[in-house]
Amino acid sequence: MSLRSDIEARFIEAMKAKDAGKVSAYRMLRSALKNAEIDKQVKELSDEQVLEIVGKEVKKLKDALSDFEKAGRTELKDQTEAELAILSAFLPAQLSDDEVLAAVAAKAAALGLSGEAAYGRLMGEVMKDLKGKADGGTVGKAVKEFLQKQS
Repeated sequence: MSLRSDIEARFIEAMKAKDAGKVSAYRMLRSALKNAEIDKQVKELSDEQVLEIVGKEVKKLKDALSDFEKAGRTELKDQTEAELAILSAFLPAQLSDDEVLAAVAAKAAALGLSGEAAYGRLMGEVMKDLKGKADGGTVGKAVKEFLQKQS
């Protein structure tokens, strides 16, 4: 069963259970997936492409969550947290900060990179390796930390 089919099945389950929160989250995700299919002119996205779209939607929700917290909008914050939990279930487990830092150190050693000037190249190489496993912000922080220790 493809990831797209799994999302559709869960959407139908949520509709039958009359779970408005889940229906809303799945509807938003299905819309994003449909838009991506139209943009790419394909009948159905691959699992990798679906994960990429889910990751983008999770990032949007996290950004919105921080905005709602700043504005003191608890009702929207709670709803967004629930949607975030639903969509995050589709993503692979994220690496911890220590694991990301270890991956950065290993890649830097393999490429022989050090110093602040190596940030861009190291960041790009590590992101290729950790795509889907770690957030770009986490990787960027780890790369900066690693390069500062090297200086």
